[in-house]
Amino acid sequence: MKQGQRIKHLINKFVQNKCSPEEVEELVAYFKKEELTEDFLQVEEVLENLDIIPKLDKNTYHRIQDQILSKAEMIENKTKRKPYKNKNLLSYTAVAAVLIGLMVSVIYFRSFKERFYNDSQENYKAIAVKEYILLETDDGKLQELSEQGNLDLLDKKGNIIGGKKGNKLVYKKAEALTEKVNYNTIRIPYGKRFEVQLSDGSQVFLNAGSSLKYPVNFPKTGKREVTLTGEAFFKVTEDKERPFVLTTKNIQIGVLGTEFNVTAYGEDSITNVVLVEGSVKLKTGQNLQNGAILKPGQLASLELNNNSLHISEVDTEIYTSWMQGGLAFVEITFEDILKKMERHYNVKIINEDKNLAKEKFNAKFADEPLDRILNYFKETYGLEFTKENQRTIIINQKT
Repeated sequence: MKQGQRIKHLINKFVQNKCSPEEVEELVAYFKKEELTEDFLQVEEVLENLDIIPKLDKNTYHRIQDQILSKAEMIENKTKRKPYKNKNLLSYTAVAAVLIGLMVSVIYFRSFKERFYNDSQENYKAIAVKEYILLETDDGKLQELSEQGNLDLLDKKGNIIGGKKGNKLVYKKAEALTEKVNYNTIRIPYGKRFEVQLSDGSQVFLNAGSSLKYPVNFPKTGKREVTLTGEAFFKVTEDKERPFVLTTKNIQIGVLGTEFNVTAYGEDSITNVVLVEGSVKLKTGQNLQNGAILKPGQLASLELNNNSLHISEVDTEIYTSWMQGGLAFVEITFEDILKKMERHYNVKIINEDKNLAKEKFNAKFADEPLDRILNYFKETYGLEFTKENQRTIIINQKT
C-alpha cells in the first residue's frame, strides 16, 4: 500500500475522531515534510473533505473554502513551480499546507460541533470510509492486508519470514538469532479483529482500533519487547532467559509465560490489565517506578489522571469476551460504552443526552448486532435513538 493511501486513510480516521495520538503525530510529521506523491489528494479532494465535517452554515463554509484556496494559491505563487496541465490543480506543496489548515479546522469544529448540528438532523452527513488492516515494516513500507486468503511475508532480501493465513499473521522462528532487531507494526481498524503469532511462538489477539509494534525476530539475549495501543489478549511463550515485556500507556508489564488481557486505548482514561494464567509484574507511572504483581483472576486498573492503581478480583471471561465478538460493560460510564460500541461496530455515535454521559452501567452481550444492543438500552433504560444510516446513530435527548 502506497504511503499516500496510508495518509488518506489517516485523514478519514482523523475527521471521525478515531486517530490515536501516534497517528495524529504521523499526520502532522508527514505534512511538515511536504513530500507528497502523485497518488495523494488534490486541492479539490481536500475541499470535498470539508463535507465530511458536520455541516456548517453557508457563510462559514465558504469563508473556510476561500481561505484554503487563497493559502494554496499563495504558496503556489511563492514556490513558482511549473503548473500542471489541468489549471485547476495546485502544487502538492500547497496541498500539504491546505491539509494542515484542514486539520486545524477539524479540531476547531470538533471542539464546538454542537454549534453546527441542525436540530432537524437532516444536515449531518455520514462518513463512509473504507478501512484497512495495515502492516508497516521496519523500513517504513506499508502493506494492506485482507481478512481472506494467504500471503507470504518477505524480508528485504526476499526470504520468507512468515505468512498470513486468513485473519492471522504467523512469523517463522528464526533459524539463527541475531543482535539486530527489526520492528513491524500492525494496525487494526474499527470493526475488525486480527491475530499475530510472533517469532517466539507467543500469540497476540488484537481488538478493533489497536496497533502492535513487535520484533520480526527477537534478540538472542535480553528482553522480548513489544508496544501496544488499544486492546489485546496475550498468550506468551515462556522463556526464562528472555522475559517478555509489554509497554503501553504509563504501564509496563513483565512476564515469563502467561495469559492476560490489556486495554489501553489512547482516548481512554483508564488502562486495564486482567490476568488469566501465570503471573505478571506491573510497573506504572512516568518513570515506571511503582509496581504490583498480579495473580490469576485479578484486574489491575490504572487511572491515568492521578496514576492510582487498583487491584480487584474479577470474572476474567467478562474481559475477554470480545475475542468471540462479545461486548461487556462493567461499571463504566455511558460515554465509555459508546466508545466501545464505536470501535466494535465501526460506527459514529453522537450523544445528544449529556445528562446520560456520566451514568454507569453493567451489561454483557454475546456476538450481537448493534440494533439489539441499542434496543436493550431502549427497553431497559428508556434510551431514545435515531439511525441516520448504517454508520451514524444519534442518541436523542430525553424530553
